[in-house]
Parts: sequence; C-alpha cells; structure tokens
Amino acid sequence: MKRAIFPGTFDPFTLGHLSLVERGLALVDEIVIALGVNPNKKTFFSLEDRISMISELFKDNPRVTVKAYANLTVDFAKEVNASFILRGIRSVNDFEYEKNIADVNREIAKIETFVLFTEPRHTHISSSIVRELLEYKKEIDGFVPAGLLIKKYIK
Repeated sequence: MKRAIFPGTFDPFTLGHLSLVERGLALVDEIVIALGVNPNKKTFFSLEDRISMISELFKDNPRVTVKAYANLTVDFAKEVNASFILRGIRSVNDFEYEKNIADVNREIAKIETFVLFTEPRHTHISSSIVRELLEYKKEIDGFVPAGLLIKKYIK
C-alpha cells in the first residue's frame, strides 16, 4: 500500500489543492490530507472547520482521509505509515523552497517527496488570495471546489 501525505494549512482548500490530490491518487493508493497546526499562524477558518470542509468534500472517496498534526511533517508521515510527501509547485520560487525541504526530509527521515506542477489554469490560485477575496465579500466560486461548503463556515 503506497500512502502519501499532502501537508498544508489549506485555509481554505482550493481548486489547485483538489487537482493535486486527484492527480496524486494516480500515483499512490491513499492520500492523507494533513493539516498542520501552527499556533503562530492566524487562519481565516478554524482547524475544526477546515477539517470538516475538506472531509465533506472527500466523503465519498475512501482513498482520501483528513487529519491534523502538530509535530514535524516527517514525524506525522511516519505516524500514519506514509512513504511519501506530496507537494505542489506553482512557480520557480515554490521549487526552490520545496527542494530544500525535500532534501532535509530525505536526510532526517528517509522519506521521499514528490512534486506535481500546478496545472496552468490553477497557477494564479492561492489560499491567501481566496482569503483576501473573502475578507472583501467577493465571489470565490472560480477558486474553490464546488463541493467545498465554505459559505457554511463564514462567520
């Protein structure tokens, strides 16, 4: 059984994230969407709301689970018996950052990272842009999956 974790804050989960999960499932048997808990990071949605939204989105896909973690990503990967870390790359800047992290993770935990390049139609989408649109009460339908019940969680 090949299992990967897909770590991130996912505040909120976007069409780009969905594309990476769907494409990643062609390479591994299971993906654990791993929501990292960082007390220093201010999020738009609570951890519980993000877990609920993403879990609901994938409720009919037994190959995808959603979990939170508050330790090192490689330690969480070991906890859930994942052999791989899935990451997405939108730009050259992302590549530099992800390469360095992947090198460290391989060295300290012997875990491989595989990266998928974001589809061109999604390269402009980021959670931070979606959060800004939400702050200004703008429409976000073209940026988040149709099944993501985001409006239910807006305070």
